[in-house]
Amino acid sequence: MEPRSSAEPRRGGGDEDFPRSEKAEGPVSAAIIAAGVGATVLGLLTTLAAASEGVSDSLNWNDAVGPLSGKSTLAVVVWLLAWGILYARLRDKPYETVRALVIGLVLIALGVLGTFPPFFQLFA
Repeated sequence: MEPRSSAEPRRGGGDEDFPRSEKAEGPVSAAIIAAGVGATVLGLLTTLAAASEGVSDSLNWNDAVGPLSGKSTLAVVVWLLAWGILYARLRDKPYETVRALVIGLVLIALGVLGTFPPFFQLFA
């Protein structure tokens, strides 16, 4: 079997516009999706803190920082947990990074929406 040059397109089933790599892309995909999960959690916590004084008070872990201390810490913890879980599930899989990028970008967009003042102030 002759080695295929990198310039040759892959033949056979699948989407020829996005050829699969021979390497498992699961770890990269896990990192991309986990970043989106962390951003979404930050947006969700920001919106919840604006909507509920009880949530805001429970996220106030440092008086000098206010509720941002709890929001950012929880978002980082969830991001790390999501990354670890997704890495364990996808590490040996040929997961499509294009799909992971779309998922990650949608989740990041939701996170940005949740931290956008005109949005979260609707719930205040």
